[in-house]
Amino acid sequence: MTLTTVLRLWPVVCLAACSGTAPKEDLIFVDGRAVAAAGDSLLAMTRQGSSAITVRDRITGEISVHAAADLRTPLHIQESGGLWYVSDVVDGEAIIVVFSADWEVRDRIGVDSVAAVPHQFAVLPDGTLVLESVDGRLLALRDDSLTTFALTEQSSRNGMLVAAQGGVLHTIPDKTLTLYNARGNLRWRQAWPWHEGAYIADLSVDANGRVHVLAGAEGTNVFYAFTLSPVTGEAVRWTAPSLMATFVVKQLGEIRPDSTERWIGGP
Repeated sequence: MTLTTVLRLWPVVCLAACSGTAPKEDLIFVDGRAVAAAGDSLLAMTRQGSSAITVRDRITGEISVHAAADLRTPLHIQESGGLWYVSDVVDGEAIIVVFSADWEVRDRIGVDSVAAVPHQFAVLPDGTLVLESVDGRLLALRDDSLTTFALTEQSSRNGMLVAAQGGVLHTIPDKTLTLYNARGNLRWRQAWPWHEGAYIADLSVDANGRVHVLAGAEGTNVFYAFTLSPVTGEAVRWTAPSLMATFVVKQLGEIRPDSTERWIGGP
């Protein structure tokens, strides 16, 4: 190929290669709620007071809303295997609503009889739902099968869950943060690293698989964000105290507070 041909084709090659360039930063928490990444293309989130799912294209920044008519009070959202899983409470019953990639309802899974807390779940790569039972055990629900992960330490507060590193991260306030693999085996466990007045607001996993924790100080409007090591669970990055509960992560892992309006506009 001659130099002239290379120069002539360069704009076409550049357009194809550069149009999919990953953004320099990504939204990981918005107004105190985790943002869910779907591969390298989409970010999805719920908003307080809204039954819709807000979706942002990671490359173009385009915003769209979905499923408002199918949900009541959604909170936790995760993408897995081309499906969206969204927690909801309808007439007092906790359910997980499963949507296709184009936001058609595929299933409604009632979890009220086994889950201790509405909205807390994780989906493993094979589609298994992981929930926390009333006695603190992690339950793996797939079709009609229900198995037990582990008996965790007890706490006066309910735990939180997020799918991470092919398994599930389970936090027990005042006790531990534990990462299990998909079979329920322990990968790592860290003692609760914050003082008694701290609480976890939410857990997020970004498009690069990094795990982030949003923590707050009780009795204040102050928030912090942390990034955990995938190998040990230790906090490897953290922010200064912030009055905002919206945070972003940069390509190299730096996390910082940001404004909701810059990413998805006003309420």
